[in-house]
Amino acid sequence: MTDNIDKTAHLTQQWLAEIQALKQQLVELQQKRDEAWESSQKWRQLYNTESEQRRADAKMYQQAIASVKAELQKLQGINADNIAETTTTAIEPEISQLTSVEELKAKVVAVTQERDRLIQALNTEQENHAQTRNNLTTALGDAIDSLAKARAAAEVGEVGEVEEVGEIGSDGVMG
Repeated sequence: MTDNIDKTAHLTQQWLAEIQALKQQLVELQQKRDEAWESSQKWRQLYNTESEQRRADAKMYQQAIASVKAELQKLQGINADNIAETTTTAIEPEISQLTSVEELKAKVVAVTQERDRLIQALNTEQENHAQTRNNLTTALGDAIDSLAKARAAAEVGEVGEVEEVGEIGSDGVMG
């Protein structure tokens, strides 16, 4: 009988130990759950803060874009209004002096010819500007190449070549 009691006591001790181990596991799992919850709350807060910042930035950028657009429209409007007012004011006296349809036709022809001449002059000026820009770019490229050659020659110790490459003639062109 004592043997039975010892077995029962031993089994009871095993169960109590297992129950204690399970309780410990439960406590550990609850702690891990709580830590995970806290971590998720921190990440959620960081996400919310970041998204609020992004929304604020987006709103600020939209306002800046709207402001720039308004300023552009204002500037375009002012220029267009000023030009239109000035042109209208300047043209009205000339038109009022015209007394016949023939004079009006002649004036329209003259204005059209002047416009065409100005357009041609603008196109010529733009072509000249492009050609000048190309010439200056080429000259700058040549000067940079010459300078690079001169520096390379100087590093190697070829002083004679440096003088040849780096000389600028009396006409202002590198030789």
